[in-house]
Amino acid sequence: MKDGFIGERSIVLPKVVVEMEQNDPLVSSLYITDIGYYPCAQEHYRERKEPIKEHVLIYCVEGAGWYRLGEKIHHVSANQFFILPPDRPHSYGADVEQPWTIYWIHFTGEHAAVYSQGAYVPQDINPSVNSRIRERNIVFEEIFNTIEKSYDRESLRYASSLLHYYLASMRYLRLYRQTESDTFGFIKAVTHYMVENIEKKITLQELADYMGYTQSYLSQRFKQELGDSPLNYLNKLRIEHACRLLKETHLKINHICHKVGISDAYYFSRLFHNLMGMSPREYRNS
Repeated sequence: MKDGFIGERSIVLPKVVVEMEQNDPLVSSLYITDIGYYPCAQEHYRERKEPIKEHVLIYCVEGAGWYRLGEKIHHVSANQFFILPPDRPHSYGADVEQPWTIYWIHFTGEHAAVYSQGAYVPQDINPSVNSRIRERNIVFEEIFNTIEKSYDRESLRYASSLLHYYLASMRYLRLYRQTESDTFGFIKAVTHYMVENIEKKITLQELADYMGYTQSYLSQRFKQELGDSPLNYLNKLRIEHACRLLKETHLKINHICHKVGISDAYYFSRLFHNLMGMSPREYRNS
């Protein structure tokens, strides 16, 4: 595996903490041993000839990759996830041309197999008007931040409870996506797509394809109703989300830029300054 990626975040729980999880009557049902987020993980590759005891979840939110399980190679694209079973050799890696951005978790426990059922082949999580992708990503962040802050019993139990919810949002996707109303207006549908995919590079063509319009019609109607172009509005959403992360988390600035769909930290800082009148660091300090 390549040593480190820009914006990478990961935690490997110490063995003594994993033993605490195994022996806790609540946590032992489902618990994490490793967790991380790799943005644009160029040259990412992992091969395990000696099997491990944990299930391995990999959720690709952008780019592409692949994995080998037994003799079969599976290709993975954006908005797909898979879960590798325990006790079986495997390998996986990022696509050479479009390296993936992934959330990943190693997990185990008495109920782990329930959530892995059927996920040994790639599963789709395509954006839709009620997809709740951003909400799922927030749950991941809460799990990560909880473990990062403390390994005490309460934190481990809370992280375990959140993990049940996080995995259930994938295993029971239809139920997770149910909403009280399926009625979305034009602007609500477009902005919903932006929010759901705030961590990705979104083009005008993607927005047009999602809505079923031409780029020119989408731009004209959006500007007519909101007084701004779709991409300008998207940048404002990105910086708005960055402001929340700067205030509410201790993420480094080069991590935050990836969390709002911008891979170039210098461009992120310029855009932030243009819209907020100060640098990200100055905003956080203020």
